[in-house]
Amino acid sequence: MSRRGRRTLRPEEEELWRRVAESVDRLKPRRSTRRGRAAKNAASQDATSGDAGDASGGSPARAPVPGPAAPPAPVPPRISAAPPGKPAAKSPAPNHPPLAPLERRTVQRLVRGTHAIDDRLDLHGLTQEAAKRRLMDFLHRAQADGLKTVLVITGKGALGTDRFEAGDFTAERGVLRRVVPEWLRMPGARGLVVGFSEAHAAHGGSGALYVRIRRPKTGR
Repeated sequence: MSRRGRRTLRPEEEELWRRVAESVDRLKPRRSTRRGRAAKNAASQDATSGDAGDASGGSPARAPVPGPAAPPAPVPPRISAAPPGKPAAKSPAPNHPPLAPLERRTVQRLVRGTHAIDDRLDLHGLTQEAAKRRLMDFLHRAQADGLKTVLVITGKGALGTDRFEAGDFTAERGVLRRVVPEWLRMPGARGLVVGFSEAHAAHGGSGALYVRIRRPKTGR
C-alpha cells in the first residue's frame, strides 16, 4: 500500500537502483568531520555539566587568578673587608743623655766667684702652677740668651709672714723644694737643661739649685 502523494517504484526501477548502488563505493568520513564531531560532543558535555551546576545552585568552578608577584628581597650591600688603617707613626722623642750633676770643681768655682752665675730665679711665694710656668719661661730665655749656669731659688719650705697673716695654714711646707727637681727631669725641660745640683750654703744651700743650661742646636 502506497502513501498519498508518493509514487512507488516499479520492479524494473528497483532492480536498476540496486545495481547502481552496488557499483558505487562508500566514501570514508573526513577527519575534519570527526574532529568537528568530537568538538561538538565536548561542547555539549560542558554545557550539560554547566547546566547541572546551575540547576544545583552552585557556580561553575573558575581557575584561580594569580595575585601580584612579591617584590624580590633586597640584597644587602657587600662590605669589602678592607684592612684597618695603620695609626699614624709618632715622631720619636729626641734622645737626650741622662742629666748629670755639676762637678765638684765647678761648684767650688761658683763659690769662689771664678765661675759666674749668669742669672737667678726666685720662686718664693708662688703657687705650683705659677712657679712651673715661671721656671719654664726662665729656662727658655736662658738658653736663647746663651747662658751657661743659673741659680733657681725654691726656699726651704718656711711659710712667709704675709701668707701666715692671710690665714693660709693649709699650704704644704717645702713643696717647691720637692717638685722643682721633678720639673727639671721632665721631657719638656730635657732639651733645656744639662744637669743640676744642690747649691752651696753661700747661695742658699738646700733651698736653691745650680742649673746648667744646654746649648741650643744650630742648623747647618
